[in-house]
Amino acid sequence: MTSSPVTVRDSTEADIPAIARIYGHWVRHGLASFELDPPEEAEMARRRVAVLAGGYPHLVATDGQGAVLGHAHAGPYRTRPAYRFACEDSIYVAPGADGRGVGRALLPALVARCEARGLRLMVAVIGDSGNAASIGLHAACGFRQAGLLPAIGWKHDRWVDSVLMVRPLGPGATAPPTEQP
Repeated sequence: MTSSPVTVRDSTEADIPAIARIYGHWVRHGLASFELDPPEEAEMARRRVAVLAGGYPHLVATDGQGAVLGHAHAGPYRTRPAYRFACEDSIYVAPGADGRGVGRALLPALVARCEARGLRLMVAVIGDSGNAASIGLHAACGFRQAGLLPAIGWKHDRWVDSVLMVRPLGPGATAPPTEQP
């Protein structure tokens, strides 16, 4: 049996329940997010509005029937002005949707949107150095490891690392920026 194709589109307010469910699952059961309690739908809606208000993309991946299989967004890497050409990505795939190309559809679309905005570097802060799926996805999409923050978080009764990966966007650091993101 073949699975339906994955389509990436801008998220809508109607996607918030699915986004909250997916993210909530990983907050409760995974190490990708260092949050300890899943945010409620209202908080996820507020976060989406903040991402969009900052001019960053907020995307979902859906199957042929329109079911949300994953979501991704970018946001500022840091708030100080010199960081304004760098962004951080966030990507979550629904439990049971792994292996369907959801991440490989979302991440390149996110990269393309950030390049079009004039950003120059995307940073991935990956929770858990054992997160082979996320590390592999980012590597397959042109990211390289830039560092490791060992035992930076405590979750699920253990210390958890963060892996830092980076990917140049557009001309990267080979030329000064021509526009202000």
